[in-house]
Amino acid sequence: QAQLVESGGGLVQTGGSLRLSCVASGRTFTTYDMAWFRQAPGKEREFVAAINGNGCNTYYADSVKGRFAISRDNAKKMLYLQMNSLKPEDTAEYYCAAHSGTIWNFRLIRSYDVWGQGTQVTVSS
Repeated sequence: QAQLVESGGGLVQTGGSLRLSCVASGRTFTTYDMAWFRQAPGKEREFVAAINGNGCNTYYADSVKGRFAISRDNAKKMLYLQMNSLKPEDTAEYYCAAHSGTIWNFRLIRSYDVWGQGTQVTVSS
């Protein structure tokens, strides 16, 4: 089973940018559909963005569409989330997640088999 480790979080001002990374180990990376979720204090974990195994299809939450971009480098077993025009409401712990089954509902937490430990993103106003 894959293991996932996120990095790239930090403190940024409103309007700034950050790039999150997630490195995978274990099984062939291309067999996994991948996603980013986030969880703010006192709130439920929510879907942010997803990408299928070959990188051809991407999906976004309405709240980040046009500001965030998900991508992957299968040769390096890396997943990325480029976050631009950050807002205070983007403040959360960000998690990467991997799905290896046959039926993938990219918005659902239960669709994902493997999770990283999270990286904190804080956007100051």
